[in-house]
Amino acid sequence: MTAYLIVLVVSMTVTFVMTPVARRVAFRVGAIAHPSDRTVHPVATPQMGGLAMFVGMVAALAATWFIPQGRILYRTSSELIATLVAGTLIFLVGLYDDVKGTIPLGKLAGQVLSAGVLVLIGVQMLYVWFPGQGIISLSADLSVPLTILWVLAMVNAVNLIDGLDGLAAGMVAIAAGAFFLFVREAPGLYGDISPAGLISAITVGMCIGFLPWNFNPAKIFMGDSGAMLLGLLLAVATISGVGRNAYPPSGGDVAAFSIPVLLPLILLAIPFLDVALAILRRVRSNKPVSHADKEHIHHRLLDIGHSHRQAVLLMYLWSSLLAGCALAVAFIDGRVAAGIVVTVLLLVFAVTFVPRILIGNGRRSADAEDATEEVAG
Repeated sequence: MTAYLIVLVVSMTVTFVMTPVARRVAFRVGAIAHPSDRTVHPVATPQMGGLAMFVGMVAALAATWFIPQGRILYRTSSELIATLVAGTLIFLVGLYDDVKGTIPLGKLAGQVLSAGVLVLIGVQMLYVWFPGQGIISLSADLSVPLTILWVLAMVNAVNLIDGLDGLAAGMVAIAAGAFFLFVREAPGLYGDISPAGLISAITVGMCIGFLPWNFNPAKIFMGDSGAMLLGLLLAVATISGVGRNAYPPSGGDVAAFSIPVLLPLILLAIPFLDVALAILRRVRSNKPVSHADKEHIHHRLLDIGHSHRQAVLLMYLWSSLLAGCALAVAFIDGRVAAGIVVTVLLLVFAVTFVPRILIGNGRRSADAEDATEEVAG
């Protein structure tokens, strides 16, 4: 546990200290996010926070080498080196987009390149656990495309939820923290310390170190350089902890169904749902999938009356509940326990979200009626 704590503190401290530096650099190079009809921030804000996060990641990976168990991992596994190389590539792609801007296809090409580098270095999904079937070994024809698709899904899910101050950093911290707890308790190849646990701890530290500067009102945004880097780290951690783990889950039959097949999806259920809804919405409107809009879940929370901070904290709450439910199902043997945690989740969701929807719909209906009466008058 000491090794995990060391890398978390290093990544958190370095990210926190480097963020003001990144802010000054962003002003100098013109990496500024200006207010527009597609954003919610009222003032021009630097958007190169990913620079501080990247330095925090590199510092933590360097510190791992000076930990005896970490040095062994560098020699026996490929995940840490792959994280450094692929993380550098995707950071540079995001940094170029933050400073110069790029077309969606160019950004996608950079993401595929980073995912391909992971595969070349040796980080790819090798196993999948299915209830009743046990561990299934994936062929290279299936393993490579699944790995690349998973990286793309994680990177773009984090990138799309980066729409409110502190939202992406907080939700990634919750997801990475929950996954860290899972890999700490789940059976695996590496014993007391694992690459998945180290990468998860580094990710949590980066997010915590960045949040004081990014929470509303934000002094700096993470930009694509930060969002895509966080998504890649989550992808590597989940591939290492689940897709490269030949051990079956330790919980009961419900856990076997949910873990490890569904755990990463549950932890990032809200971002993935947001991505799915955005794609469906744009396809139905005959718009490109990359077309930006203000109809994401966090935008709708603002529309129905929540303040900026309330919307962010509410999404933190939902993410924490989902993560807690996933961990409970993973480690508690029994359908009754699983049913209880899911019921609690639904009740909290109903109490925190449904009333606001009704109020918001009522307000919009009243506004529409008033507008109709004004036109008629």
